Amino acid sequence: MTRLRFPSAGSKHRADTWRPTLALGLLILLAGCDPSPSPPSPSVSAAPPRAAERVERGAGPTAAVFATGDLADIRQRAELRILVPPSDEGFLPRDGSPYASERALAAAFARELNVTPRFIPIRGFENLLPALLAGQGDLVARNLTVTPARRRLVAFNAPVALAREQLVTRKSDAGLASPSDLSGRRLAIQRISSFWDTARELESRIPDLSIEIIPDELDMEAILYGVESGRFDVAIADSNFLTAATAWHPKLRVAFDLSGDKMIAWAMRPESEALRRAADRFLVRALRADGGNEPRLGDLDAIRKRGVLRVLTRNSGTTYFLWRGQLMGFEYEMAQRYADELGTRLEMVVPPAHEDLIPWLQSGRGDVIAAGLSSSPERETREGIVFTRPYNRVREVLVARANETELRSPEDLDGRTVVVRASSSYWTTLEELGRELAKSGVRFELVAAPEEIATENIIAGVGDGTYDLTVADSHIAEVELAWRDDVRIAFDLDHEVDLSWAVRPGNVQLRDSLNDFVRREYRGLFYNISVNKYFRDTGKMRRHSEHRTRGSGQISPWDDMVHKWAGHYGFDWRLVVAQMYQESRFDPNARSFAGASGLLQVMPRTGKAHGFEDLDDPETGLQAGLAYLSWVRDRFAKSSVHPDQRMWFTLAAYNAGVGHVRDARRIAEKEGLDPDIWFGNVERAILLKEKPEVYKHTRFGYCRGSEPVKYVRGIHDRYEAYLEVSAPRPHPPKSDHRLAAGI
Repeated sequence: MTRLRFPSAGSKHRADTWRPTLALGLLILLAGCDPSPSPPSPSVSAAPPRAAERVERGAGPTAAVFATGDLADIRQRAELRILVPPSDEGFLPRDGSPYASERALAAAFARELNVTPRFIPIRGFENLLPALLAGQGDLVARNLTVTPARRRLVAFNAPVALAREQLVTRKSDAGLASPSDLSGRRLAIQRISSFWDTARELESRIPDLSIEIIPDELDMEAILYGVESGRFDVAIADSNFLTAATAWHPKLRVAFDLSGDKMIAWAMRPESEALRRAADRFLVRALRADGGNEPRLGDLDAIRKRGVLRVLTRNSGTTYFLWRGQLMGFEYEMAQRYADELGTRLEMVVPPAHEDLIPWLQSGRGDVIAAGLSSSPERETREGIVFTRPYNRVREVLVARANETELRSPEDLDGRTVVVRASSSYWTTLEELGRELAKSGVRFELVAAPEEIATENIIAGVGDGTYDLTVADSHIAEVELAWRDDVRIAFDLDHEVDLSWAVRPGNVQLRDSLNDFVRREYRGLFYNISVNKYFRDTGKMRRHSEHRTRGSGQISPWDDMVHKWAGHYGFDWRLVVAQMYQESRFDPNARSFAGASGLLQVMPRTGKAHGFEDLDDPETGLQAGLAYLSWVRDRFAKSSVHPDQRMWFTLAAYNAGVGHVRDARRIAEKEGLDPDIWFGNVERAILLKEKPEVYKHTRFGYCRGSEPVKYVRGIHDRYEAYLEVSAPRPHPPKSDHRLAAGI
């Protein structure tokens, strides 16, 4: 079975038979290094408005504001508009991601100008420069290689990075060491890619090298997956992207360089000379202080000078994770607040395993550990680190399967097995408990879990029977109980622990600054909101109430409004009502733990990206949710997913994010499941994204896969019930939106 529908392989591309049209030539001229699908954005006028002119194009939520002009106009607007493909937001930065770093750098530049950074999504990577020239933004910040063709169109500032074109292949392809070894191989490339000329030059001098042209709507991630899975032999990518990507593509390797260093820079309109000079001054200071990804051991003064705070953490459901395209986690939000206070940008660094956190800190690969570490003077001496003052105090609890009600005290552990990581504080607690219980003849077996496994995953293993028992901090256990019903807290271990951040012993300035930060924030408004969001507000994490349809055929108080707008976007109104119940229980004032609001629980940033801001208004919130649902559906419109399956993939992606669903399709293929079918296939694969041995090799990282599985099944079953009790209604006249039959 064909898994991903790429163009067929085998036929060698003939350069002398290809005659690009003028339009295609323009796309090649303007395109960037890594095209990728994006949310809807307004069309771009061919002729940009006059300088400093503001023109309202269109009407309603998709209207766009066009404004050219230079730095003075930007300061007058108090906003720097930064054009990016929105897919940049849908991945998890883990260690030096070039896209995340460039985005953070652009935001820092806006703050230096004393204006607000506004990231504007542009549909299609090839449309970034036309949108810039038309005045839809002020600069493009997205890994743009400086080329002579692009210099004729736009102005570039001082480079933000240097990158080389590199040939990437599988590790198993050990025979590929130089360009001459490419004979007989298939090179995957896109015509709009900046690597196209390099590919053509290789084809002209390498016998039997086949160029396989890849659809423009696929991103670099899909191409790398094609190489990893064997669909293609080789591809070309930028070195700075590959440095990060090989972390989640362990089967790939860089074979050799295809170019020397090339400049990566921001693009601006040629007339934006003052803006370009300001960006040059900012970048010279910021990049000189940053120093790249080399280990650095400096104290707070050095951190402020380089403008980057590197925080070591774990990718888990309480510390740092990606949800609906937004970076979240208690430790992440607290670290971001501290970085904002310092006036630096935040870089999250995720080592491969828990046991790597402290060695990475000691070697200078991070400045702070913020990963829910339990602190004690004994651990400081043993580990060679210094803890800040505690930001939380929790209990250690025993976690068992839900039906094991006989477990009520430590004496009931006789003959049982408890599984925890050997590097965790739980191990020490259990060793002490074991010695104490042995005096009365009670003995249990203590087993070490793999170091890369998070406590949440061990709890999941207890629930499914993989492990017998485990120990967790009370706040982690309580979060898991909010999501799952197969485990329970059996009893407290009568042992409270402090949770703290950690720094190197010599970083006295940083420790004192963090202590002052924790002292001011602890029990304050921001702290309490964050604690409630992630650890206490379990009612918003999972609702258990049921809903029954009325005998009259009316499903909800919002049926008429839903019918009106569902037809506008091309959805069955009853399916939307089923989703609305799943999201908000028909409560327009509902708020999620993450800040999503309204009948379809739209995140504020998502609503704004689609042109809707007043999400408290029920009709506006509904339109925002449907606009986003339509955009998500379009992400699967050109894939191999059959139209009958597309809606289930769409709903899963609405819940968890498009990136997590794409990861799951690739996992499904590796597991011998059908990546084009949701039920029984991809829904099984996305559950594996809760396992660290799987998610650490995916681009989008950890996902609580059980949530989209329950979400889609709940909507599916409720939709089937609604079909029985309600009659279809004729749709209102279709709008100009491009509609697809969701179901």
